Amino acid sequence: MSWYHSSMYDPAVPVGSFWEEDAPPLAAGVDRGAFREGEATCEVAIIGGGYTGLSAALHLARDHHVDVRLLEAGPLGWGASGRNGGFCTLQPSGLGLGELISRFGKPETRRFISSQIEAVDLIQALARDEGIDYRPQGDGTLHVAHDEKRFQQLEEEVRLWRDSFGVQARLMRREEVAASQYDSTEQFGAAFNPVGFGLHPMRFARGLAAAAARHGAKLHGNSHVESWERHGGWHHLATEGGTLRARKVIAATNGFLRPALDRRLERRVVPVLSNIVVTRPLAEGERLAQKWRTERPCSNTRNLLFYYRMLPDKRFLFGARGDLTGRPEDGAAMRRWMERRLGEVFPAWAAVETTHYWRGFVCMTRRLTPSIAFMEDDRTALAVLAYHGDGVSAAPWAGRMAARLIVGTAEEADLPAPFRGEPGAIPFAALRRWYLRGALSYYRWTDL
Repeated sequence: MSWYHSSMYDPAVPVGSFWEEDAPPLAAGVDRGAFREGEATCEVAIIGGGYTGLSAALHLARDHHVDVRLLEAGPLGWGASGRNGGFCTLQPSGLGLGELISRFGKPETRRFISSQIEAVDLIQALARDEGIDYRPQGDGTLHVAHDEKRFQQLEEEVRLWRDSFGVQARLMRREEVAASQYDSTEQFGAAFNPVGFGLHPMRFARGLAAAAARHGAKLHGNSHVESWERHGGWHHLATEGGTLRARKVIAATNGFLRPALDRRLERRVVPVLSNIVVTRPLAEGERLAQKWRTERPCSNTRNLLFYYRMLPDKRFLFGARGDLTGRPEDGAAMRRWMERRLGEVFPAWAAVETTHYWRGFVCMTRRLTPSIAFMEDDRTALAVLAYHGDGVSAAPWAGRMAARLIVGTAEEADLPAPFRGEPGAIPFAALRRWYLRGALSYYRWTDL
């Protein structure tokens, strides 16, 4: 059982994303299909076929020459990796820069930020080295003040980026943003960060899969792991088609983790639904009606943020958090709300129809930072998860680190402090839905 509607976990239910339609299919042989071998063995098994798992599989096969198999419940890239907004940005945490420094100290926060600048570079290097057509867009990102008072917060954000982390961010006042980027009813200036860009999530996911398979990783989509047991030095991963035995395991399911797989780990995370609508292509006159001239991905300062970008074919992508159930009827209501809000924020586009709507899970934790950790002090089982909505670059980097940790070429001390250790236990985890309901109500109130 999971506390979202079963359709959110069912690969047979169409996702409905624009990315799926706009990405070429996997080449023959990349996905070996459902695991139906009765029983097989490997050195390392990976559970989860998103960015984390695919990156781990690629680096294990390519860099460490390890016999690796990957099991994914749906098609490869089916989870958050194929559904996100394509924002390759800093940083994978629910904490602001000042909060990170307060909790972890300036040296470890610097290591954390440096690792994620490296993560952005890794995306570009993987695309270059493995020939991945990931459709990059933009020369940085915009964090936009949605009202006048939030602009003051951006001033402090820019100061920290520049003075504490050496990132040449800069403040853009409302008039500059309107003249050179775009304008809207919720645009009161922005912080420009030169680290980051937009990409096509599904093209990148399928490119990672093709690269991993080319280097010898065995990838099995539609292979839901129904149970995970340990016997005699082996991990036994049971699927409908048989059991895969492995000496070591990397769990990379992120927000799609279910209790049947690992109840202890599942009760340490909170999956939060994020929703996206995409419009039909906008004509030049329509774009200029909102003064839209940028390819930079944008997010705003709302606690329940809006995130948005213009895609290469001039469709507009608009995303938001929300919905506590995952039921189809609540998804339809969420789509209507997002279409209304899109028109309120961008009035010139109020009558523009949306062609696609989809949703998926953002993985949150109590400590609001990601986690790469050996499970229960078992050096043969590693869990990697919880990117807090910013995993496009963080997840491939974490997958590479997971590969190094599981083969012993890296140690936990090599991880920046915000990544180290399992997420803290959530008190009375059965009440997570109510915690989330309270948090969403509070954030809606503070966003007014």
